[in-house]
Amino acid sequence: MTTRLLKGTTKPLAETYQLALLDLDGVVYRGKNPVEHAADSIRAAERAGMTIEYTTNNSSRFQRVVADQLRGFDLDVEPWQVITSSVVAARMVAKAVPAGSTVLVVGAEHLREEVTRAGLVVTDDPQAHPTAVIQGWFPEMTWQMMANAAFAVEAGATYFVTNRDLTIPRELGIAPGCGSMIRAVIAATGVEPVASAGKPESFMYDEARELNASEGFDLVPKEHSIAIGDRLDTDIEAGNRGGYDSLAVLTGVTNPHELMLAPAHLRPTYIAPDLRALGEVMPEPVDQGGGRWTCGEASAAFDAASGTIAVSDATSVDALRAAVCAAWQAADSGTDMSAIDLPEFAL
Repeated sequence: MTTRLLKGTTKPLAETYQLALLDLDGVVYRGKNPVEHAADSIRAAERAGMTIEYTTNNSSRFQRVVADQLRGFDLDVEPWQVITSSVVAARMVAKAVPAGSTVLVVGAEHLREEVTRAGLVVTDDPQAHPTAVIQGWFPEMTWQMMANAAFAVEAGATYFVTNRDLTIPRELGIAPGCGSMIRAVIAATGVEPVASAGKPESFMYDEARELNASEGFDLVPKEHSIAIGDRLDTDIEAGNRGGYDSLAVLTGVTNPHELMLAPAHLRPTYIAPDLRALGEVMPEPVDQGGGRWTCGEASAAFDAASGTIAVSDATSVDALRAAVCAAWQAADSGTDMSAIDLPEFAL
């Protein structure tokens, strides 16, 4: 089996790639608070010639509101640069149902507005015989709203969702995401959504590239675009599904332990503590044989006899990169990684 390993670059990421497809929650901000080093790094990347598109599974906030928040971090952002799952979801539903269909919308005003803009009729009433249900995340969601979605789905409405994120980073920590609320409807009806507009589907990345081109720019090829996020099961998987290189940052959900245990479809192309990586050259991990890997001045080694992965420096991101490659190689060779003693990093 061919192991999917981390890559390296000869130039900083902002010069290696033309377009960054940047997640928001856990990457640029946590709720209302900016993520450390994010804004400075984005501005520096733009000065180096990189174009930034913001892609978010959050379906509750208008593009203009998100752009205003980002401007508050001293970023130069236009609303069209913000691609929300509501924008993608409305287009997705409109392609799947007849024009003018009635759709029961469970979500924030942004989602309702996008569904209307797509030529569909919004309803809250399951007795209006909606053709479809689209459910998104927003903090004011009530039991009755989820019940109405369940009633409509049980009556035969096609079930769509904006995203399936189980959690969302907020100011006080990790909170239930859209996927957690969706599970209530699934449990009540026994019906799974037929499609999700958000990541890990790659359509959001494709849509961002197309919208960037619609603003008068050339369509950036996939190989010159990089998906950046804090979640392996959404941001990174979407990149892998769509054929995009990706960067996993450690400012949100993803942690070193999760990275070392990542299956092939969730493995990023690069790993970094935060967005300062945009201005950095990515060192490529090197296989030294016998389960030992080096990256820069750091190293990691898998010892099958003792069932351990040891690293030269548990405070080094290069050691993490080496350890990740050692772990992925061992897993792809048939090692049961649940029995392996993994290093604890303090980055």
